[in-house]
Amino acid sequence: MSANHYENFPVASWLLPKHLRRAVLNIYRFARSADDIADEGQASDTERLQALQAYRTALKACVQSASGRPAALHPELDPIFVPLGQTIADHHLPLEPFNDLLSAFEQDIVQKRYADQATLDHYCARSANPVGRLMLHLYGAMNQESLAQSDAICTALQRLNFLQDVAIDWQKNRIYLPQQELQRFGVTEQTIANAEVNMAWKALLQEQVSACRALLHFGLPLGRRLPGRIGLELRLIVQGGLRILEKIEHVHFDVFRRRPTLGAYDWAIMLARALRT
Repeated sequence: MSANHYENFPVASWLLPKHLRRAVLNIYRFARSADDIADEGQASDTERLQALQAYRTALKACVQSASGRPAALHPELDPIFVPLGQTIADHHLPLEPFNDLLSAFEQDIVQKRYADQATLDHYCARSANPVGRLMLHLYGAMNQESLAQSDAICTALQRLNFLQDVAIDWQKNRIYLPQQELQRFGVTEQTIANAEVNMAWKALLQEQVSACRALLHFGLPLGRRLPGRIGLELRLIVQGGLRILEKIEHVHFDVFRRRPTLGAYDWAIMLARALRT
């Protein structure tokens, strides 16, 4: 997994059926660019929120345009929203997941702390789960069991990104670990600021790792149930998450100095495990 959960997106992968690659790429371009508005550059919070509001307007307009009604799109946004509107129309995609993503990006700008796990999971339900739900729409696999398993995988991937990126998020004055859990384990914000890997920190991260692992195992049957290369793609994504969790444990939870990443050897292990499952 890389620094952002959108890099776990199966972006135009050769494993995807050819007829879906363009659609996946168009959705990814929207999600990646909107996330960058919230996270990258030197814009003020007000400017970031205004830019995301422009995305909301363009999203509505691109659907109208794809439906044959006139729409005025900003020239700078056309390369994102013109193909996205066509993808939404061609595959009859709902707008709710796109709006949920924008809601999460807006929240990144204005909210820096989360009181408890339920509050953080509600954020994950809008920042990560919509991606999986859009993929299920493309795959024609929308049912309650698949939705629950997809949500579990996406939430786990988002949460393990939080674990990888504790130091990066701290530099942005963000903490994506529940305040209630920090207090329960005796971890303070100064612990994070000082990059202290003490017993309290290790206990907190061990519990977080175990929770992520349970979510990934809960969702893994979806990768077995989806057909062919689509299923293999998803199993690889799940195995990537599980491998990152192993590496967090291997560095004894010192994600401050040894941020876990995946190399060629890890991909070989992931592929073998994905094929075996």
